[in-house]
Amino acid sequence: MVYDWIVVGGGIQGSTIAAFLVKNNKVSTDKLRIIDPHVRPLFKWTTSTDRIGMKFLRSPFVHHLDVDPFSLRSYAAKHQWKKSEFYGVYKRPSLEMFNEHSQTLLHDLGLEASWHQGYVNGLDREDNYWVVNTAGEERLKAKRVVLALSINDQLHVPEWADSIKQEWHGMFHIFDDSADFSKLRMPVAVIGGGITAAHTVIKLSALYSGQVTLIKRHPFKVCDFDSDPGWLGPKYQKSYQRITDYSERREVIKKARNRGSLPSELFHKLRKLENEQTIKVADGEVTSVKQGENKELILSVDTQEVKVQSIVFATGFRPSRPGGRWLEKAIETFGLPCAKCGYPIVSQSLEWCRHLYVTGPLAELEIGPIARNISGARQAAERIVQSI
Repeated sequence: MVYDWIVVGGGIQGSTIAAFLVKNNKVSTDKLRIIDPHVRPLFKWTTSTDRIGMKFLRSPFVHHLDVDPFSLRSYAAKHQWKKSEFYGVYKRPSLEMFNEHSQTLLHDLGLEASWHQGYVNGLDREDNYWVVNTAGEERLKAKRVVLALSINDQLHVPEWADSIKQEWHGMFHIFDDSADFSKLRMPVAVIGGGITAAHTVIKLSALYSGQVTLIKRHPFKVCDFDSDPGWLGPKYQKSYQRITDYSERREVIKKARNRGSLPSELFHKLRKLENEQTIKVADGEVTSVKQGENKELILSVDTQEVKVQSIVFATGFRPSRPGGRWLEKAIETFGLPCAKCGYPIVSQSLEWCRHLYVTGPLAELEIGPIARNISGARQAAERIVQSI
């Protein structure tokens, strides 16, 4: 069997391109395969957002998986969701409504028939087709492939944690598959200063009032979005597209991203919890870690000490190119062009080489700082669909 399209990755990025391809009649579900290690689409998204207790998305209501920008609003009206499910001036949707809309869309398109659970570990060419290899020794052939890889498995943990991770089991990264709040011993420190840390602290404070300390390196950075809305359209993208030096593009992306930021309602919620002494907030770098007499951990944070029994890292992801060794091998084998940062240099239609496309992080040198977001997934899907 030769498929028309294979999408590697079934998260937000992969599900969006799959939905756009099917809705625009570029492929039928029997000629499409979405390969992902999890049991269903958006698995990592739904488990991660549920774990941190996210109530509303940071994105406005026009950012979702469907082709029509107003699809979510129409869905909400049809199914009589309350107006309160859209938050603030940007009408940010509730997570529950967004997830239901996403799953309904994927179900209505029949994309469960295209789902293929497996770990991709290789990419080859054979008889003018792409061959995607999996850890289960399957070989799936396709005319076209989209790499919709995420950096979700590239968890970043500060270096100081390395010295204690072997003997200290009371700590984990919030997005680690083994993360489990029920195993935490109090008091607990949450390390991080951005939106994930904020959600995590708010959730933990409801479970363990007065037992949670947020440790962050910098003052709160309050921003509505994780990059300026000008990046959604020609305002910034036009000048970005004119940059021919990819190292310069990388610098523009770094500066444009509001890393470690959080929207104002979460900032005010944290301040309220701090004023009520439901949480503590410590500013500064963790400079050393030692074990106390009562078997607690003592974290030195600038001039103060914080004593804890557990640590939750909300410290984001390593920025290195996703895909690991198998993608590295494909780059060498097929001479796929990359910038100095290791990320793909692709055409405007996000083609890395003939009939091999990218979306998500792999597309960011072309799409810009929004590439990893839902808006970036939509723009990438539009570009790919329009080019075929």
